[in-house]
Amino acid sequence: MIPDALNKIRKYLQSERQRGYDNRTIFGGLEKAVKTWVIEAKTENIPEEQLQHVSQLFSAYAKMAIEDRKKGIDILWKQLNLDDLPGTIHGQKNTKPDKPDSSLTQYQTPATPLSNKQSSVTHSNKNDRIATSPRDDIGVGLDAPLNVVQGIGPARAKSLALLELRTLGDLLYYFPRRYDDYSQLKTIRDITYGQDVTIIASVQDVSSRPAKNRKIKITEAIVNDGTSSLRLTWFNQPWIIRRLQKGRLLSISGRVDQYLGRPVINNPDFEELDSEQLHTNRIVPVYSLTSHITQRWLRNLLFQTVRYWAPRVKDILPEVSITRNSLVDLPTALFQIHFPDDSVSLQAARQRLSFDEIFLLQLGVLKQKASWQALEARQFPVSDDLLNRMIAHLPYRLTGAQECVLSEIRNDLISGRPMNRLLQGDVGAGKTVLAALTVAMVCQQGAQSTLMAPTSILATQHYQTIQKLVSSQKNIAIKPDQIRLLIGDTSVQEKEEIRQGLADGSITLVIGTHALIESPVKFKDLQLVIVDEQHRFGVSQRALLRSKGHNPHLLVMTATPIPRSLALTIYGDLDLSILDEMPPGRQQIETQLLSPRERDRAYTLIRDQVSLGCQAFIIYPLVEEGENEETKAAVEEHERLQKHVFPDLRLGLLHGRLKAEEKDTIMAGFRSGEYQVLVSTSVIEVGVDVPNATMMIIEGANRFGLAQLHQFRGRVGRGSQQSYCLLIPESDDALENERLSAMTQTNDGFILAEKDLEQRGPGDFLGTRQSGFSDLRLADLTDLHLIEKARKEAQTLFQQDPDLTDPEHIILSGTYKRFWKEGQGDIS
Repeated sequence: MIPDALNKIRKYLQSERQRGYDNRTIFGGLEKAVKTWVIEAKTENIPEEQLQHVSQLFSAYAKMAIEDRKKGIDILWKQLNLDDLPGTIHGQKNTKPDKPDSSLTQYQTPATPLSNKQSSVTHSNKNDRIATSPRDDIGVGLDAPLNVVQGIGPARAKSLALLELRTLGDLLYYFPRRYDDYSQLKTIRDITYGQDVTIIASVQDVSSRPAKNRKIKITEAIVNDGTSSLRLTWFNQPWIIRRLQKGRLLSISGRVDQYLGRPVINNPDFEELDSEQLHTNRIVPVYSLTSHITQRWLRNLLFQTVRYWAPRVKDILPEVSITRNSLVDLPTALFQIHFPDDSVSLQAARQRLSFDEIFLLQLGVLKQKASWQALEARQFPVSDDLLNRMIAHLPYRLTGAQECVLSEIRNDLISGRPMNRLLQGDVGAGKTVLAALTVAMVCQQGAQSTLMAPTSILATQHYQTIQKLVSSQKNIAIKPDQIRLLIGDTSVQEKEEIRQGLADGSITLVIGTHALIESPVKFKDLQLVIVDEQHRFGVSQRALLRSKGHNPHLLVMTATPIPRSLALTIYGDLDLSILDEMPPGRQQIETQLLSPRERDRAYTLIRDQVSLGCQAFIIYPLVEEGENEETKAAVEEHERLQKHVFPDLRLGLLHGRLKAEEKDTIMAGFRSGEYQVLVSTSVIEVGVDVPNATMMIIEGANRFGLAQLHQFRGRVGRGSQQSYCLLIPESDDALENERLSAMTQTNDGFILAEKDLEQRGPGDFLGTRQSGFSDLRLADLTDLHLIEKARKEAQTLFQQDPDLTDPEHIILSGTYKRFWKEGQGDIS
């Protein structure tokens, strides 16, 4: 009888000869088979000398030249006497592998064909078998439906569609959500509790029994590798027993647990040694699933798809770009991101695919900026004398940072192209006064301006602030009666008056919310658009407002400090101005973290501040109880606080379900001192300015992100008095929250923004800035080095071919359009 180990080696060597010695017979190369083969061979008493011959060739094979591989296989063939084994095909010709089909184009990120890659895959495990050759790959592209892959019928396609997998490209780019590292092969006697391990062992005994409650069926197997025995257990998987034949040698992977003081592996994955090892003895991909789709089936499907189709995908990056940035080619990246040979290969794949995403993102940003700069805009020069008089009439002196930003804005207004500037500054840094001065510079020539805010509260506040600033200007550039407020709650009659005034030019500045973008609103001469908290508005909303003028200047503002990595990517089309200096007289807000048991101490501090004539906020995550049983809610807590805690104080209640006029009435009452304490939800996050408020209590603080917590804190400390912020999480366990600790350590919004990006990702910074960003599947927007590298490469290519019309950029052009989904408006 032929030893299975030698028969397996014969198959490997025959396959290598047929494939032209490309080292693709075994997934990961012949060297990957050495350890498991030696273990199997020893159980069959293969001579030690033959073991050494196989180990020496297979271990060195990857680094050998083709000719040396051929010689090495011929020598090993003779050393193992394989010609004497039955079934050997003598005098077999070597054949070259088919060259990959170059007709495929890249799906959403770049790709190149590889030469000498294998074009099909087989599985020997009957239970996991999926047809491995395509039905017809002539002219098939990555937008082809999934039925081009055998094994996917209507029912499977319907289930895969629940995972947004509808095309071949979707499947290739369906990246694992995590990986289990089973690449460390161990003997049973060397395993320890808690390890993720792979062992090679033979099945000694198999049994099946119901658990004590008889609702769970337990399948158990005892395996032995010569060093010790180990119990394997599966729950409610009775079919497993059919695959566990006694004496069968298996590769087994899983996490070591313990039962009655002895090691055990629960629900391990296992494969026969002569199968392609996808589930054991390697870094194993783990995918998100849906009903009727199992991890094992999907993993086999992905392996089949990636192994056949990845080599047939074209690359949009020129070879010089790949070399200059030390990247792997895309077919290799696509293969290794799903089935990495090792951690180094996995990292290289992630690096390449992430680079592609940032690269395409940067191309869009550069194209948007170039198209904006190509436009002409009206110039608004202002003399030094007039500007100095405007500044002199302000109720306070500008900071150095404000003067610097004002100079940048002034230069934009005389450049002859539309201003496209992002003004970011921490809460209370003085953005509104710069907006007012910008309006004054434009309106002094008779042109119109508009300021759009995300909420009626913030719009009303801007209106009141700018009215005061304009009044102090003594009609230098604009009169108070030329400024109007347009929000959802504005009366029908007043709305009509405002529309008429905008149409005839008698209103030079309108401040409002989404009501500004309604079709009846038309301007006579709109030349300046200011958008506050711009991440709250979508692309189409900003574009709609800007379309009401002819190439108007655009100033967008945010109180959410933006990390440098995001400034280079998400906002790279905008010129950036930073207010990093607070007005004089502002004190640092003292921030403390309290346990829920210390809540009475917080109430005492509120009383102390109210006795000094100051006011306080108390913030709750929810409006009413019932939304979450464990979370305190504003409505019920307002009633409790008024009745039982502060019966002698006047408490207001503010939340998002109130009508706009109700919110305005309550905020006006709080500003005027009618209410001493304001109980609120997150509706007060943005822009609320009450200088007399010195105390902020945030209940359920662990439920908020850093950026949001910092915005809440910014509602106090806007006057000259010392202010306080107290953070109270829902439970003592949440006291160890990293975000809450960071809040107590710094008042610097930029530092907190970096931490928030690291912890929660870019969601809070993206807002509704949608185009392009939905396709960032792997890119880490905190990786400044990668961003800089991709940005530099994008700039180089953009300078050479801004319209992507060169023949070598045809694939890039198509990929770019799909990535950015052209036609959805600009990105700023």
